[in-house]
Amino acid sequence: MAGRQVKIFLSNPKGMSTRGIIRPGRNCRVLREVDSSGVLIDGRDYYRVFYHAARQARNYILISGWQFDSGVRLLRGDDHKDAREETRFLNFLNTLCEKNPGLRIYILAWNFSYIFILDREWMQKRIFSRANPRISFHFDSRHAFAASQHQKFVVIDGYASFVGGMDICSSRWDDRRHDLGNPHRVDAGGRSYGPYHDVNSYVTGPAVEALTGIFRSRWLDTTGEELDLQPPRKADFIPGEDIGVTLPAGKVAVSRTQARSLARLKTSVREIRSLYIDAIRSARSLIYIENQYFSSYAVYRALVKKMKSASPGLQLVMVLPKKEQTLLENIYVGVAQTRLLKSLRRVARRRGHSLGIYYPAVRSKKGHEAPVFIHSKLMAVDDRFLTIGSANANNRSMGLDTELNLAWEAKGEGQKDLADSIRKLRVELLSEHTGFNTKSVLDALGRADGLVGYLDAVSRSSASRLRRHRMRRSFYLSRVLRYLKLDRIILDPERAVIDENIIAVVSPVRESAYKRGVGLIKRLIKR
Repeated sequence: MAGRQVKIFLSNPKGMSTRGIIRPGRNCRVLREVDSSGVLIDGRDYYRVFYHAARQARNYILISGWQFDSGVRLLRGDDHKDAREETRFLNFLNTLCEKNPGLRIYILAWNFSYIFILDREWMQKRIFSRANPRISFHFDSRHAFAASQHQKFVVIDGYASFVGGMDICSSRWDDRRHDLGNPHRVDAGGRSYGPYHDVNSYVTGPAVEALTGIFRSRWLDTTGEELDLQPPRKADFIPGEDIGVTLPAGKVAVSRTQARSLARLKTSVREIRSLYIDAIRSARSLIYIENQYFSSYAVYRALVKKMKSASPGLQLVMVLPKKEQTLLENIYVGVAQTRLLKSLRRVARRRGHSLGIYYPAVRSKKGHEAPVFIHSKLMAVDDRFLTIGSANANNRSMGLDTELNLAWEAKGEGQKDLADSIRKLRVELLSEHTGFNTKSVLDALGRADGLVGYLDAVSRSSASRLRRHRMRRSFYLSRVLRYLKLDRIILDPERAVIDENIIAVVSPVRESAYKRGVGLIKRLIKR
């Protein structure tokens, strides 16, 4: 692909409805106007666009994430030739502050579980504390018991924002070719890693105010400090024409997940869960999902219900990793995922629908093959609805972890340009996954009717990168776990078990005693 833009303009989606999916108060926090929006595909595009956008910052940069690494290079290869500052993440931020005395940078990182300690930069708090004093770094642990702070977004001067699944950390950067042996695909320590695929979105304009508000709320909750920020400052922020896919939308929805928390007893927020269910319920011809996981029972039930109620011919396309990255992930997600996917296949077969589950893989010149790891969190429906964000299609992201998604919807003939752009994005992604970009292939990928059959045929070609997902690995692991009686371990819950079950029966009079008791439970667990 080499980052090539696919120019495709097709007819309006069949049966486009004027009835909306997005409903503020149900499946999103707000629906706000945007000046521009779009999608960036893979780490190279996101890192370089973030780099150039951050250089324009005058007042502040807000960064929230699941994981960071101070030494990650933002620009690599030819992109590095035009760099005017240091390109390693923390050094780059230091340089921005040195050049602009009025700039402040605020970073919130998840205060991670010790399960992930080997995958994290050690003594990160100390590393960032030695940076410019106008760079404020804090670990965020203000979430429900056993949850994680998984929102991944950036706000620049209150006007531009990035939202998606990409972390600014080691082993995430890749370009759209995903070639084996790419010398630039190395971590902060210079070690190479496998092909990696992800997507991020960007927005500018009034909608960014809602994202700024989410960050300010989390900052206050974590540090006890109220951020004093300048009013939004409009700037020229549009990625180059060769980068990503523009979404000509007038508005964008902001949706969240946040479980009820012991410390604050807030009401649970499950907007993203409702967004997925409502979008699936509205589908007429095509559901396209790219995700790191598929183990959400809520999403599974919505798909089953849709297939049972829809007329035969619905096309469901899923692009998932070939396998999980770690044994722990395979245990807590992989086994359940295999069961759900096999069940979906049975339902699709009985009801006359087409379900295709795939993963992409690349080959070296010597014939060695490696799967491309899928980390994106994206769903498109009928080429008229799109959501991108941090939420995986697992139980945790639908109810427990703290998540953030954006969504776009084309309603009626008046938004045909947006519908065409959503279709163009889907075609771009499938073109990247198959490795084909001839006109005849792009036209075939753009049609919903018979798409799964076409992709199945493409996956059988020796020249294609697309592979059908067999899911054999998790099947055998499932048998082992059942034999060891470990298959009922709850590591992917949709609710905070302690919070949700106990809060309901605790009276306000006993609240303080309850908090002390839960604190004791947490200390015992840490031991």
